[in-house]
Amino acid sequence: MNSLETRREQVVADTRRWLERAVIGLNLCPFAKSVHVKNQVHYVVDFSTDAQALLATVATELQALADADPELRDTTLLVMPNALADFLDFNDFCALADEVLESLELDGILQVASFHPLFQFAGTQADDISNCTNRGPYPTLHLLREASIDRAVAVFPEAEMIYERNIETLEKLGHDGWAALNVGASPETP
Repeated sequence: MNSLETRREQVVADTRRWLERAVIGLNLCPFAKSVHVKNQVHYVVDFSTDAQALLATVATELQALADADPELRDTTLLVMPNALADFLDFNDFCALADEVLESLELDGILQVASFHPLFQFAGTQADDISNCTNRGPYPTLHLLREASIDRAVAVFPEAEMIYERNIETLEKLGHDGWAALNVGASPETP
């Protein structure tokens, strides 16, 4: 196995560990467990550093998700470990990804959510524990189906309360508890 493939496997393993320990383990998203257990999460790692190349991958993966059987692929995590380390650059990139979604006429069918190691909600301090709800090990776009969200919300009627419950969970956990989850990126190996 070459070093690029080894690195790709490590990035996916880090992302899965974050999904299992933080997103599912802390129940930050009550909808994540079922698609994970059913192996309906598709992982894509793009090592590009160029925004245009990344946007081409976004377009390809949005179309692939739209065309895929939801029973086989319900959602896609597009992980970009070599790009967009600055959160503000990533935030700008997310707006471009939404433009790609619209240009493909997939808005209303799919949507794009975002996770970043330095994610920061507007009006918060960088070290505010609430930011951890959207902190993943790498800059990541979550491509998901609107129909899946609608079905999940129908089963979980108080979906608007998820964010508030997540803040409470993270405040109880604290920074030391978050660090103990070990959900960051693994160091690169040569």
